[in-house]
Amino acid sequence: MNAVLLQILNGLDKGSAYALIALGLTLIFGTLGVVNFAHGALFMLGAFTAVTLNHLLTLEKVVVSQTETTAWGTPLEIRTPYAEQIFGDFGQFLIDYSVPISILIAIPVMVIIGIVMERGLIRHFYHRPHADQILVTFGLAIVLQEIVKAWFGANPIPTPAPESLRGMIDVGAGLGLQPGSVIYPVWRFVNFGFSVVVIAAVFALLRFTTFGMVVRAGMADRETVGLIGIDIDRYFTWMFALAAVVAGCAGVMYAPIVSPDYHVGMEFLVLSFVVVVVGGMGSLTGAVAAGFLLGILQSFASMNEVKNLVPGIDQVIIYLVAVVVLLTRPRGLMGRAGIMET
Repeated sequence: MNAVLLQILNGLDKGSAYALIALGLTLIFGTLGVVNFAHGALFMLGAFTAVTLNHLLTLEKVVVSQTETTAWGTPLEIRTPYAEQIFGDFGQFLIDYSVPISILIAIPVMVIIGIVMERGLIRHFYHRPHADQILVTFGLAIVLQEIVKAWFGANPIPTPAPESLRGMIDVGAGLGLQPGSVIYPVWRFVNFGFSVVVIAAVFALLRFTTFGMVVRAGMADRETVGLIGIDIDRYFTWMFALAAVVAGCAGVMYAPIVSPDYHVGMEFLVLSFVVVVVGGMGSLTGAVAAGFLLGILQSFASMNEVKNLVPGIDQVIIYLVAVVVLLTRPRGLMGRAGIMET
């Protein structure tokens, strides 16, 4: 029971990242009809927003002590972060909570990146074949990836969560099991809760606002919406920006869990495209449900007992599920008729 509960928690944690990235992919495909292979790069840029802010806040002023020496007899260097020197205790707070604060920076940054991408490149491929869209967005992803590699290097960069959120929660005791039987990192719970809030906010935006109503109408019949005087292209540009924000925020929150490097976006992109296909192309609900489902399945497949029975199953379980789903339901679990069927 303890092992099952632990794997469910791991699956929800992985699934939250898959669901957020797949949600953004589906927003873009459902509104614009564009297969965006650069979406993983947006996740990567979000993660490196957190890395950049952390580096800026931890820039240090170095002073050589005139009285103290090291164990080797050399003058002792006293290092004080500029943020702490200027703002005192508040500066230390900024450094400690740099990852959550990065969300506030990532939102406008990702909005700008999303608008520039859509207006500068993506909109020229709306009516081109999906193969062209894949090639150009995949090329863009590689360019962004290489820029990040040149600037930050090829090695993963640890980005710590706030100290108060680095502990563990005794989940077992909370559920009436033996105390200490199932403990789980606090930050992973925070990440899962954040993902649920973002997903709920996106669905609420599309369901209960005028903006969402116009977007849903444009997804159903773009020409008719344009004929009644609504600039649907402007709405779709903002939807692309929203998808970029969702991916970027997912990257920020996942930075303390998996130290970001230049190819982290590509790793999540491939899995998230499988999630979108399993959930059903164009289905937001399907993308979210498939994200959590496949995250849990992958977590269970990574158990030693399962891997001893079927070696390597943890590496292919998602793809096996995709094959089974597509053989039985070619449109995916919740796919709509007519999506990518022409």
